[in-house]
Amino acid sequence: MADSQHSNNHVPVLFSFSAFSRPSSLPLGSGHEVLIQKFLSIYGYQIDIHRKFAIQLFSNEWGQYIDLPKGFVISEKCKLRLVPLQIDITTLGNLSPSTTVFFCCDMQERFRPAIKYFGDIISVGQRLLQGARILGIPVIVSEQYPKGLGSTVQEMDLSAAKLVFPKTKFSMVLPEAEAALAEIPGLRSVVLFGVETHVCIQQTALDLIGRGLEVHIVADSTSSRSMMDRMFALERLARTGITITTSEAVLLQLVADKDHPKFKEIQNIIKASAPESGLLSKV
Repeated sequence: MADSQHSNNHVPVLFSFSAFSRPSSLPLGSGHEVLIQKFLSIYGYQIDIHRKFAIQLFSNEWGQYIDLPKGFVISEKCKLRLVPLQIDITTLGNLSPSTTVFFCCDMQERFRPAIKYFGDIISVGQRLLQGARILGIPVIVSEQYPKGLGSTVQEMDLSAAKLVFPKTKFSMVLPEAEAALAEIPGLRSVVLFGVETHVCIQQTALDLIGRGLEVHIVADSTSSRSMMDRMFALERLARTGITITTSEAVLLQLVADKDHPKFKEIQNIIKASAPESGLLSKV
């Protein structure tokens, strides 16, 4: 069994957590996000998903575990362990304008006929962009293969966006976005919305939590062609510790107080309720 696993470009890896260790294997070139998912698949029932973790690599040179080097990928047999970090529980799930960025994913014209309730998620997405502008929150926008799929829909005002960039990879976590994130001091949270929930949103969210960021997915501003794909993606993401929330909850959490100097402007955005669409449907 082991020999067949390690053929086909798989490498043996020992995964350790707490007092436990389990041998397995991964494809050559597997990076941080794959490692996180493997630890979750092995020890998910024991891991407190509300904690932050670091992956460490056993160093033969030093005879002990060291922090995973930046850009590490699986290239040879190795031993890894998952270490829980101490975090301030009072910050968990909270949003603050100074430590938050908005990610708007692939809200493009060519998706309009195919994505369920596309008009509704555009309407809510524009509310989020207005809120970001009022509160001074950076916005990063991706466009999937715009040469073939068109630009972001005209209803969404991107004039204040920090970055608008094209991509072919499904995840938004690409060098352009990472460089923009590096310019935001004290960044802790990403508010993510767009399409499709089970593809680009899901892969972006997993990449972001793999980099130690909290992710809040705006349920009333994300959709897919299939409501079943959307439903199961949100359920899976919630199990990994990602917050599934709504646009109104996000905006009010960001102002936090009716005496906030921008509260009235935010209140004007949400005065009319978000569209009552079929996004609550299970299928």
